[in-house]
Amino acid sequence: MISLEWMPPLMFGGLVIFMLIGFPVAFSLMAAGLFFSLIAMSEGFFGIAFLQAIPQRIFGSVLANDLLLAIPFFTFMGAILERCGLAEEMLDSMGQLFGRVRGGLGYSVIIVGFILGAITGTVAAQVIAMAMISLPIMMRYGYNMRYATGVLAASGTITQLVPPSLVLIVLADQLKTQSGSADVGSMYLGAWGPSLLQIALFALYTFFLARIRPDDLPPAPEGELTLKGWSLWKKCLMGIIPSAVLIFLVLGTIMTGIATPTESGAMGAMGALLLAWIRRANIPNLKGLIQEAYQNTMRITAMVVFILIGSTCFSVVFQGVDGGRWIEELFSSLPGGWIGFLIVVNLFVFFLAFFLDFFEIAFIVVPLLAPVAVKLLSPVLLDSMNGNPQAAASAALVWFGVMLCVNMQTSFMHPPFGFALFYLRGVAPKEVKSGDIYWGALPWVGLQLMMVVLVMAFPALVTTLLDKPAAIVQSQEFNFTGEENKSDNSTSKVDEDAPVNFQLDKPVK
Repeated sequence: MISLEWMPPLMFGGLVIFMLIGFPVAFSLMAAGLFFSLIAMSEGFFGIAFLQAIPQRIFGSVLANDLLLAIPFFTFMGAILERCGLAEEMLDSMGQLFGRVRGGLGYSVIIVGFILGAITGTVAAQVIAMAMISLPIMMRYGYNMRYATGVLAASGTITQLVPPSLVLIVLADQLKTQSGSADVGSMYLGAWGPSLLQIALFALYTFFLARIRPDDLPPAPEGELTLKGWSLWKKCLMGIIPSAVLIFLVLGTIMTGIATPTESGAMGAMGALLLAWIRRANIPNLKGLIQEAYQNTMRITAMVVFILIGSTCFSVVFQGVDGGRWIEELFSSLPGGWIGFLIVVNLFVFFLAFFLDFFEIAFIVVPLLAPVAVKLLSPVLLDSMNGNPQAAASAALVWFGVMLCVNMQTSFMHPPFGFALFYLRGVAPKEVKSGDIYWGALPWVGLQLMMVVLVMAFPALVTTLLDKPAAIVQSQEFNFTGEENKSDNSTSKVDEDAPVNFQLDKPVK
């Protein structure tokens, strides 16, 4: 006999066991959900009719979800752009521009990583492309190996936060509650502040390291700087202007309300194809590149859909055994209120990122935490949202989602399963030691965790650009009856006996 209170923690434990056995995450979620549904039905917690919600949710929330169509579009766009030669041209021009400054190659990698993050959205593409181009040059100039590998990995992971990040799209789809929801446009607007601040932190760290240990970040030799004056600026603009146009096609149309995320993703995919065709002289096999991009897009999209189906199966059963109430009671009773909640959640996500991919964290954990986040974080933002509770609920989910996105960047950076480190190890020369790659990543993980603390302490970093509607106004009627004005022939004068109604518009806070 198993009590209902024990079912939610047993489901989490069972999910961990299924994954430790070696099952793929998507099938582990399905197996855990179906296994514990049999236990719940045998114990009488719900009947077999309850399981009809699983196919209904799969068809309604997964297969018929228009928002998820943006994922293959953005994936295809990134797959095209990673091979069209844009990264090489931008790194070369930026390296020439900052070459005379100590740490100049570091600055160029950070800036190019930010720009590429705004048009590709894929970590693998950035890390591999920038490492293949910049790492041999950094080694030739005498850069410290740990700094070189760290800055390449960190600037590649910034794409997880910079719009149009796939992580932000997935989080927007999962951050939906009865009180409010986080749409993709708001997630993109909220992510710009932390994105720019993180780039500033990376550049500031490079600046101080160049001052403290100048020999580790030397300037480029004068003989390597072949471009000067207008020819240098022209080459820089040739990489920046197409990127800026593509960024507007993707982000500007969403933020201005011209297009939905799916429509902007389609425009971005067409823009990437057009850019590849313009640069076809630098692409040996354009047709092969497009075919490979299609295959990569199909593979990633299928993975996302299967994980979504598995998480739907797990979450329906989890809610059926009162898992939502268990999660809310568990996190609402933490000491420290909303601050304690955010600290525990971020530590939990940071720990999960050692073993799980960001897709898996978003689909498994985020839907369970979203209702608790709305309950605890909405009062914090109520005043900044002009006392509008619906706006505060949506802003709280955006703030929570962007914070988790900053945190989940570390899943690509920290040992033992940091995929950015694996990508870097795969393309780095043999003389680069694995120890340098892993030790070099630690300072940048620290900077990313510092960003988590800053976003937690200053929600205005996320909410400043969000819409702040006026306070909701409700009408209250006050009934005043003028007893002293009644005349003797009141029965004939009905309008004088009628109550006088006054309305007072009062903002709800």
